[in-house]
Amino acid sequence: MIPKNHPRYQSLVLRDKVKNAFMEGYLADTGMIAHGRGETFDYLIGEKTVDSAYNAIEAAVATILLAKHPVLSVNGNTTALALDEMIELANETDSPIEINLFYRTDDRVDKISQLFKDHGYNNILGSNTDDLYYFDKIKNPRATASKKGIYIADVILVPLEDGDRAELLKTAGKKIICIDLNPLSRTSQMSDISIVDNVVRAIPLMTKIAREFKNKDEVFLQNIIDNFNNEDNLKESLNSFKIMKL
Repeated sequence: MIPKNHPRYQSLVLRDKVKNAFMEGYLADTGMIAHGRGETFDYLIGEKTVDSAYNAIEAAVATILLAKHPVLSVNGNTTALALDEMIELANETDSPIEINLFYRTDDRVDKISQLFKDHGYNNILGSNTDDLYYFDKIKNPRATASKKGIYIADVILVPLEDGDRAELLKTAGKKIICIDLNPLSRTSQMSDISIVDNVVRAIPLMTKIAREFKNKDEVFLQNIIDNFNNEDNLKESLNSFKIMKL
């Protein structure tokens, strides 16, 4: 039991969720390492949504709302940390959710599929019963995509994704939105819009902004996208890091 007055309470709660996801068998052991790496970067931005992340979130939401076939991709980490929040975002933006795992096994996919069903989301894509295609005939688990989801998507949100997958999807002609606390990662550098923030803050904020933006016209949304530059925003993200001098 984590005492709520612990100075690192929120951080410890997230660690516990990641640990439980590994114990329950739907998160790979390397997912715990990835979470720890992200936590380090979160410290450096003060564990808050900085202005550059907010700007990226607005551009991301506008892009999803204007897309013809947007898809939200989830893996073990995202499921552990923001399952309900992803469902809420999917419902608010009319975007299907698709499972994609670096270390894909039938067991892990089944467990994640069941978790989403248990939380009221019954149309999860990328399951073991889904009809999966391969991009460019690359016989690699990372190249699979549902023919009703990522395979035909024009815009894909890839929270906590790896660089290989982001590059593959980019090569396949997709517009990529990532949520990655490391602005120097290959995923952040490869993406069209990089949200340098923690998923537990970014995804609920995306839903909030989506509710506001759904009432705006296409000109308003396109103007937000046109005024966003990912390279400049990543530089601004780096300037938000608080490097303490010993």
